[in-house]
Amino acid sequence: MEAILLAGGLGTRLRSVVSDRPKPMALVEGKPFMEYVIQGLKAHGVTDVIFAVGYKGSMVEEYFQDGSAFGIRASYAYEEELLGTAGAIKNAARLMKGDRVFVLNADTFYQLDYSRLVSLMDEQKLDMALVLRKVDDISRYGQAVLEGSQLVGFNEKSEEAKPGTINGGVYLIRKELIDHIPEGKVSLENEMIPKWLKERRPLGGFVNDGYFIDIGIPEDYFRFMEDVKQGKIG
Repeated sequence: MEAILLAGGLGTRLRSVVSDRPKPMALVEGKPFMEYVIQGLKAHGVTDVIFAVGYKGSMVEEYFQDGSAFGIRASYAYEEELLGTAGAIKNAARLMKGDRVFVLNADTFYQLDYSRLVSLMDEQKLDMALVLRKVDDISRYGQAVLEGSQLVGFNEKSEEAKPGTINGGVYLIRKELIDHIPEGKVSLENEMIPKWLKERRPLGGFVNDGYFIDIGIPEDYFRFMEDVKQGKIG
């Protein structure tokens, strides 16, 4: 299986503590954060990783090189300008060999069984399968709604502080669907997924309760460092 790691963001909120490198390359116990993400992918059968890189992307390529030292095959898709999530996926997908690919943010770590997305896609004949996670207050996010395993609502804003499910930021997408993303700067979350829902494309997902962290802010970066030290990250 293949995966696209979205590693092209500027990481401005983490700049106060990690100023010399892209956010996914922030060091945790001597290793870049993204190496922990790759270990999780490799453990679930991912053999090829396409790094979608921009800001200081050469640092990513210098570290991971062809991927052989990490048990994967690595390739690199550079952004000359910020393309947004969907634009970055389309730019990276030209390096795909297969007909579907995992896509995830390189600055988030989510413990989950990636094979569940494959099974769900095959059983439900989906164009895209995604992971949702539970939160205590959906008013801080856009709500994602499943009916059974079918996605029926996405990025829905709520003024009410209540528990619910939101996008977990991990996807399995068919190449045929990626081909429908227009060129240029495009958002997956704000443009393409709402558009595909309106077009009644088969999108689905499941809710995962595993460990999740986004190192976008210093507090969470330090928390991940502590969790690794305590052996919570396998």
